[in-house]
This record gives sequence, C-alpha cells and structure tokens, in this order.
Amino acid sequence: MTRFIEFALAGLAQGFVYALVALGFVIIYKATEVINFAQGGLLTLGVYLVYNFTSGQSVPFPLAVVMSMIVTAGVALLFERLVLRRMLGNPVFAQVMVTIGLLFILQNLVIAIWGAEPLNLGDPWGISTISIGEVIIEVRDLWTAALAIGVLVVFFLFFRFSKLGLAMRATAVDQEAALAQGMSSRQVYMAAWGIAGATAAIAGVGVAAGATGVSPSVEFVALLAFPAIILGGIDSPLGAVIGGLIIGVTQSLTAGYQNELFPWLWAGFDDVMPFIVMVLVLLVRPYGLFGTPEIKRV
Repeated sequence: MTRFIEFALAGLAQGFVYALVALGFVIIYKATEVINFAQGGLLTLGVYLVYNFTSGQSVPFPLAVVMSMIVTAGVALLFERLVLRRMLGNPVFAQVMVTIGLLFILQNLVIAIWGAEPLNLGDPWGISTISIGEVIIEVRDLWTAALAIGVLVVFFLFFRFSKLGLAMRATAVDQEAALAQGMSSRQVYMAAWGIAGATAAIAGVGVAAGATGVSPSVEFVALLAFPAIILGGIDSPLGAVIGGLIIGVTQSLTAGYQNELFPWLWAGFDDVMPFIVMVLVLLVRPYGLFGTPEIKRV
C-alpha cells in the first residue's frame, strides 16, 4: 500500500504538469476552435529560456521563470497577430496546419540557438525527501504540484472574476452574442494565445527541472498531455485538469508496477497507457468526461 501511495502522489505531481499543458490547448480551442499543435514548441522554448536566463545571465530561478513566461507569451501573441489573425475565415484545417508549421519553426529555432545536446537546468528544489509515516515523498514533486496548483487557481479566478475572463467565457459559449454585446474577439484571441504561452513555459519548468534536464524532447510532454485533453473534454478547462491528473496517475502506476505485474510488456509501455485509457473512455463517452456534446438539428 505504501508503494501505491508513493506512485500515486508522484503521478499527481506529473498530472498537474499535464493539466497545465492541456489548459493551453483547451483555452485556445474554446476561443478559436483550433487545436494548437504548437503548444509543445512553446513549452520547449519556455524551458530553454529559463535555462538561458539562469545559466547565461545568472538570474534567480523564480525571476527567470517569470521572464520566460513573459517572453513565451510574447512569442505566442506575435504568432497570433502576424499569422493566425490573417487566417480568420479560412477553414479550421488550414489554421491547424499553420500551428503545426509553427511547431517545426520553434523546434528548429531551439536547436539552432542551444543545440540538440541535453542541458542541465539545475535542481532548484533539491533532491531531498520527506516522510509521512512510511510514505516517502520527493520535495520536487511537492513543489511541482504547488506551482501548478497556484497557476490553476489564478487561471480559474481570472476566468471567474476578471472582465477579460468573462469576455473569453462568453465568446466560448456564443461568439455572435458576445460580439453583439461589444466584446472584442481580437482581445479574446490574443488573451488565449498569451495565456497558452505562459502556461506552456511553467509546464516546461515542471518537466525539465532536476535530473530530467533540458532537451528538445521535452516537447513530447505535449503529446502525452493530449490524452488528458480528449479524456477530460477538449472544450472543458475543468476536464483538462481532471484528465491531466488521471493520465499522470495512470502513467506513474503503470511504470511502477509494470515489471512486477506485467514483465512481458515492452519498456516504455507507461507512455502508451494514457492513450489506451483515452480510447477506452471515448468508447463510452465520445466527447470526454466533461466535454460538450455537439448537437445538430436537421
């Protein structure tokens, strides 16, 4: 039972990171109905910027994270302003392909500037552990969860109480009605991309800090977070959080018990398990756990 609790807690910490990545997808989809495949590229850029600020310019880690959030959000806003805004009115498929193009641009930009070799971001939270009874918890997991929870709380407070958050919620529900009330769709789109860029930077820090290190492969966290989006419902911020936690715990338990219970499975099966869970849920609930069913009248 002790091992189960330890694996579950580690999975929750990882799940909060997935939730941050998933929120970036969901907020853009709710505002524009476009799945932003560039989210992994923004995550990679954000974590490399933290590395650059801390190692190259000796900026304190917390300040480096804030600076990375600002710069990554700025890159996302620039892309929205110069490219996506000109794509409005075009088929959604074309807009999705543009985000894939941005992903490849960011991939190559990161490699051109920092190279493809793994880099050490450092371990700002240390490698110490705490014990609660027989359960051993890594301090790094506690900090990761606390950071993610703090961001999620700010996110939901922003949506609930701010004027811009209200405009974003109204636009997501009925864009034409929101426009009729004087709400600017351009401001909503810009806010969505800015928030997606900032959350991607924080999620990247949660992935790369410590022994994992910084490398271009951190972008695949966005791929692993994709089942969380589908599982929770692609238009539900709450679903993104719950889906991220489910996927994180599932992956951690699979990795922890695979050699003991299923030794015949191949190495890395824990990366496949989230997609299996996603498929099983979609067989029962095609719109995810909290997604809004699409109703068509004929």
